[in-house]
Amino acid sequence: MTTKSPVRTNVLPSATPTETELEAWAALSRDAQMSRYRNALTHPDCSVVADDDMNDILEAARQRVASRVRG
Repeated sequence: MTTKSPVRTNVLPSATPTETELEAWAALSRDAQMSRYRNALTHPDCSVVADDDMNDILEAARQRVASRVRG
């Protein structure tokens, strides 16, 4: 018998989601996904100006994913 892990209900948009986060996101309705995007994008952290450009952000995301793969 296979035990299925519970679906997370607090999943947020992510540039580098885990498999569990992808499953949880897919289980949300479109309205719930859009609401979470809106909440994430209106968070005060989104209005902070940073010196990083999109290439810097992408590289940081790739490094984060690579560290997950390595363990």
